[in-house]
Amino acid sequence: MTSPSGESDHGGSPKEPGALRCDRCGTRAGDPPPVTWTCSVEHGVRRRYCETCSRNNLRAIEGRLDSEWW
Repeated sequence: MTSPSGESDHGGSPKEPGALRCDRCGTRAGDPPPVTWTCSVEHGVRRRYCETCSRNNLRAIEGRLDSEWW
């Protein structure tokens, strides 16, 4: 899920160019961001999770549970 050019995420952490970080474990992604990461909107805040965190919590993600429940 992506935002159109020029649109903000309306919350979350400030973005640095090429500084994508997993909101669960803190792993940094390279530039361009990997397609294996997961994007979620929880309480109006966009969150991104690395491949490892996504795989470890796949059932909770598919069940649409907020990350506080994992």
